[in-house]
Amino acid sequence: MAAAERLPGLRANIDHDVVIVGSGFSGIGAAVELQRRGFHDYVILEKADAIGGTWRDAAYPGLEVDMPSFIYSYPFAMSADWDHVYPRGHQILDYTRETAARFGVDARVRTGCSVRRSTWDEGEGVWTTSLESGEQIRSRFLVSASGLLVDPQLPEIEGLETFAGPVVHTGRWDPDLELEGKRVAVIGTGASAIQVVPAIVEGVAALSVFQRTPIWLMSKPDAEISERTKRLFSRLPFLQRLLRWAVFVIVELTLGPGFIHYRKFPFLVDRLERNLVEWMRSQVDDPALQEKLIPDYSFFCKRPSFSNTYYPCFNRDYVELVTDSIERVEPEGIRTTDGRLRAFDVVLCATGYSVFDPKCMPNFEIVGRAGRSLGEEWAADRYRAYEGATVPGYPNLFLFMGPYSAAGASYFTMIDTQSRHMSRLLVEARRRGASRIEVRDEAFRADFRRVERRREDTLLFAGRCDSSNSYYFDAHGDTPGLRPVTGGQHWLRSRTFPLGDYTFD
Repeated sequence: MAAAERLPGLRANIDHDVVIVGSGFSGIGAAVELQRRGFHDYVILEKADAIGGTWRDAAYPGLEVDMPSFIYSYPFAMSADWDHVYPRGHQILDYTRETAARFGVDARVRTGCSVRRSTWDEGEGVWTTSLESGEQIRSRFLVSASGLLVDPQLPEIEGLETFAGPVVHTGRWDPDLELEGKRVAVIGTGASAIQVVPAIVEGVAALSVFQRTPIWLMSKPDAEISERTKRLFSRLPFLQRLLRWAVFVIVELTLGPGFIHYRKFPFLVDRLERNLVEWMRSQVDDPALQEKLIPDYSFFCKRPSFSNTYYPCFNRDYVELVTDSIERVEPEGIRTTDGRLRAFDVVLCATGYSVFDPKCMPNFEIVGRAGRSLGEEWAADRYRAYEGATVPGYPNLFLFMGPYSAAGASYFTMIDTQSRHMSRLLVEARRRGASRIEVRDEAFRADFRRVERRREDTLLFAGRCDSSNSYYFDAHGDTPGLRPVTGGQHWLRSRTFPLGDYTFD
């Protein structure tokens, strides 16, 4: 973009109008929204050597989406090429890169650019983003779109580093890892474990799954999408949009009463839990094992998932569910608190990601007005952001996957709401001839009071969550990963929030 076309107030001492950090789904979505609104002078900084985000790094066997493709995709870039209702990981990665290429976003991505810090210059009204290489990039606006599932979390188990064989986290899968005929330990029973266990069970000699907390599982209504159906979707794209809205409505009608207004409708979740326990019992032969697989916390206190193949794995005589706590890891295997040592060749850690701590949210240092560090501020004074998007003291900063930004079942709902929130402000700044945007402190605080008030009715606070070991809860006892509204409410709010809640200078 030529200097004359830049946003109002911009001077020649910047490199770009907008710097976006991260080239996963959020970064690509932010870039497409900028282009749609006429803002073309941006750059995307990606620390890896390719576009793709989490789907690039977590390429473990069995990786697939746990939501239908009809809603796990951009509304502006629906694909007719999915092979299954629930796409496999490699197709999601291809979709990410194809979407970036389709909209010309890939040409704006600089790979191998690991961001160390972004600092606000109050006098100049610019963000200076410093890379690990020493390069500095100046911009008027900064978009933090580096995601939440970035830093894999290895379990804090004594002696893990002493194990003689490979120790691999599902979030950083080693494509050369050989499991055929090996004795394998899987630590964890969350969303990754319930996919990787069925994918590897056929080829291993022995498999032990170490469970701290059981997971609520639902059957997966997956199906292969025929070539005929693909052609139909390609010729009549409105059919996919119709399916998208149908799934969206079903999710809204389910999450609304069942999760957001749980205090009023607890019987809905109680009935669902009874049905899921009955279904699990039909999948697992051993009655004693069935009892170990039943969670003692409310459905959705911890992220639930879908699988038709996880439970039946435990009917094999060489697959073991271990519920005794791990005491330590030794060179030859894992010793549990009952004194038993199990020997393994490979240890797989399906133990999720670090989320709510200053090193990962945000996962680069953001320094605002008066030298305030956003990560340290959140850690000390609770994770908060106006509508999940902005924080006072950090002008011209837009957050994707900020505190309380996610609502509804699909990650893409969050991308849509945060993109629209950002673009509404930028369009208004352009109209006013303003170059600084900042949320008012009183609006910021009022928004958090609404969150605190509404969350009391949600399942997370009115349900039985004490034993869930859920990453939804941070060190403050808050749940900043989920906004206590439906996806539809958040979608509408992103298009109607009062512009008067911001200052434009």
